[in-house]
Amino acid sequence: MKDFKKPGKKLIYYYVIVTIIVLLLNTIVVPLIGKHRVKEIDYGTFLDMLDKGEVSKVKIKDKEILISPAKKEDKTIYITGKMDDPDLVNRLHDSKNVKFIREIPKEVSPIVNFILTYVVPILIFFGLGQLLARQMQKKVGGGGFMPLGKSNAKIYVSTDTGKTFDDVAGQDEAKEALTEIVDFLHNPGKYVEIGASMPKGALLVGPPGTGKTLLARAVAGEANVPFFSISGSEFVEMFVGMGAAKVRDLFKEAQEKAPCIVFIDEIDTIGKKRDSGGFSGNDEREQTLNQLLTEMDGFDGKEGVVILAATNRPDSLDKALLRPGRFDRRIPVELPDLPGREAVLKVHAKKIKMEDNIDFNAIARATAGASGADLANIVNEAALRAVRYNRYKVSQEDLEESVEVIIAGYQRKGAVISTREKRIIAYHEIGHALVAAKQTDSDPVHKITIIPRTSGALGYTMQVAEDESVLMSKEELFNKIVTLTGGRAAEEIVFGSITSGASNDIEQATKLARAMVTRFGMSDHFDMMALETVSNQYLGGDTSLACSAETSSKIDEEVLNIIKSAHKKAIDILNNNMTKLIELSNYLLEMETITGDKFMEILND
Repeated sequence: MKDFKKPGKKLIYYYVIVTIIVLLLNTIVVPLIGKHRVKEIDYGTFLDMLDKGEVSKVKIKDKEILISPAKKEDKTIYITGKMDDPDLVNRLHDSKNVKFIREIPKEVSPIVNFILTYVVPILIFFGLGQLLARQMQKKVGGGGFMPLGKSNAKIYVSTDTGKTFDDVAGQDEAKEALTEIVDFLHNPGKYVEIGASMPKGALLVGPPGTGKTLLARAVAGEANVPFFSISGSEFVEMFVGMGAAKVRDLFKEAQEKAPCIVFIDEIDTIGKKRDSGGFSGNDEREQTLNQLLTEMDGFDGKEGVVILAATNRPDSLDKALLRPGRFDRRIPVELPDLPGREAVLKVHAKKIKMEDNIDFNAIARATAGASGADLANIVNEAALRAVRYNRYKVSQEDLEESVEVIIAGYQRKGAVISTREKRIIAYHEIGHALVAAKQTDSDPVHKITIIPRTSGALGYTMQVAEDESVLMSKEELFNKIVTLTGGRAAEEIVFGSITSGASNDIEQATKLARAMVTRFGMSDHFDMMALETVSNQYLGGDTSLACSAETSSKIDEEVLNIIKSAHKKAIDILNNNMTKLIELSNYLLEMETITGDKFMEILND
């Protein structure tokens, strides 16, 4: 950060300018304003006005007489010099329509008048100037009561966090990695005795909603130490150097309260890679990052200050921030697996009144890919639904419906759909379900509905895997594409025409087929060649092709061949099961929603 430079001109110059302005205001501007309100008249005119009843108020001062006119619309104050007229006072006392005030002159020292008029305002301006100059120095230096150079990290004592590892579920590996830090904060002596030094910092990386902030607060709760929490965006200020001042102040406070934990959320805001050309677009952010690197090098890890940071964009962080000695440990906080989701649901269900026969495993299987925040939202939606129906406990049906609300939105009960369109939607959804059921490497059907949802879906077919797998074979991916094309295939076979209802199916099928070719090496033509790079894997995974334009066109051909093959297979399956397609579609059209068990019962009958 640049040092605070004193102004080029001395402050006395500015005080001289202020003095001149005050003198001008007192000698020129104020009299000019007063001329528009005060009019001077002679004594004879005043007596004529008094005789005609045109005066409402008279005030006799030491050297002048102030006259207020009787007409209310006349706002002018007339002034005349005092005359030696002994009868004037008696005349005014006898008049019933004139209010008379006589002011007793007070002796005011000319020196006191000069001091109050000129010296006091100058001293006030002088004092304000000195105060502002001192506060600017403190502000740029990072101290004082001004907020710009002061760290605004929220400080929690151990009892305020209210979180322990018992409140964190589905992240066993992350908790195990952080347990060592907790043990160090409890018993630093045994680490010092052997000569080991704990990591200065631990970086929590993972998708949004997986509980990175919750883990940091749980570490503070387990270690029973103060907890400093601040977001990366809070370091960014309008003035260059303020972010660096906040970093210094934060680490100064942390060292005073050691042992403690400093948690920086969304550290990618200030920790992005620096411009290699040296022309950074935001000098303030780069200075803040440099100060953070310096502070992390400057404190001793044995003091008991542990830095935790969280981000969902680890690939954008500066390499200097990730080297050993700063953030030594990188802890992945991934989406929970099947047992993890079940544990998360049970943790959130402790705060909710639920029936005794809740099957959390079934809900966990239906929420593959959900984060901890998603699961918390599902439990809360189920509680809201129970209240909506005037029930005092959450049922299994509430949880299942809340899963559908999170996935597809609320039911559009007032939507008006014609009978013909309902038939098309019913055949479309049964087409998906029938193709899925007639393939070997495919997830079983859980539910089919043609009730429109607020997400825009006119119906959907839900498949729930019996077991969670981490690997997908080429056959499984191809069968997923076949299932996605089953809805459009049913429309073609039965109605001889196609609609726009398969737009989302087409998008997903194309995305899967392209991933098979470019990322998974499942193409005979390209073999194991990498054709696509993925960035921001925790934020949706933005992809970009890493090949020539000629290769790109060949990729499109491969993707098209996969989709065509899948589409043809779906048509063949439906043609071979036409009777069941019609029977199931008519049943769905009548019931609007059928379960997977009922679907398989009709199919196998």
